[in-house]
Amino acid sequence: MAKELTVGIAGLGAIGLHLARALDQGVDGLRLVAVSAKDQAKAAANVAGFKAKPAIVPVAQLAELADIVVEAAPAAIFEEVATAAIGKGRIFVPSSVGALLPRMHLVELAKKTGARIVVPTGALLGLDAVRAAAEGNVASVTIETRKPPRGLVGAPYLEINKIDLSDVQKPQRIFEGNAFDAAQGFPANVNVAAALALAGIGPERTMVEIWADPTVTRNTHTIRVESAEVRLTMTIENVPSEENPRTGKITPLSIVACLRGLTSTLKVGS
Repeated sequence: MAKELTVGIAGLGAIGLHLARALDQGVDGLRLVAVSAKDQAKAAANVAGFKAKPAIVPVAQLAELADIVVEAAPAAIFEEVATAAIGKGRIFVPSSVGALLPRMHLVELAKKTGARIVVPTGALLGLDAVRAAAEGNVASVTIETRKPPRGLVGAPYLEINKIDLSDVQKPQRIFEGNAFDAAQGFPANVNVAAALALAGIGPERTMVEIWADPTVTRNTHTIRVESAEVRLTMTIENVPSEENPRTGKITPLSIVACLRGLTSTLKVGS
């Protein structure tokens, strides 16, 4: 049997709390030992009914207690969580993948400390196929993201460019550019594009369109890959989380699956 791995979670919001509950219910080879949250009293209330209550600690202490540190926190503290985990040589699993793109120095740090950075699939599909295609000759990768306008409100790009989405009546393309710029402008919305870029041909060559679309009720992503070996067209429609419409309900499930793959005897997919 594989060695049991302990898990710490930074953030107990729409992603982190669902993940914590799943781990507390039991996932073979994994044990939740610690969580971190800005509001410790609320965190204590959230885990009060757990079968095995995790310690509630500051972000920096997660890496002291856990083999795996999952980042499910606001992007503003991404580097604090990542640096603590990577500095201790832990397995770091980011949900804010877009925050990783401008911080590739963390990958270099991981090489020095022996840490691993494991990016979950998140609200996306087909990453295995994209990774396989990237071993060959890929001509282009594009992703078109359509979200209900309320799921985009608050993005820095909208604030800087004074784009008002309060009365959008028809689908409106609000951004077109590469994944690196998309991650800067929409840090809470394009983790899918960042994961796609890392799996494929990089953030500069991965092209992104973002649409505010009042005709959709789900966060919808369409990926197109053109390569010498394969042509891929994939669409996923994610149900938005009630707690945070910027993320999909499948995201915490994806992280559970990712963590399960770290300890399972049989792992399906590359």
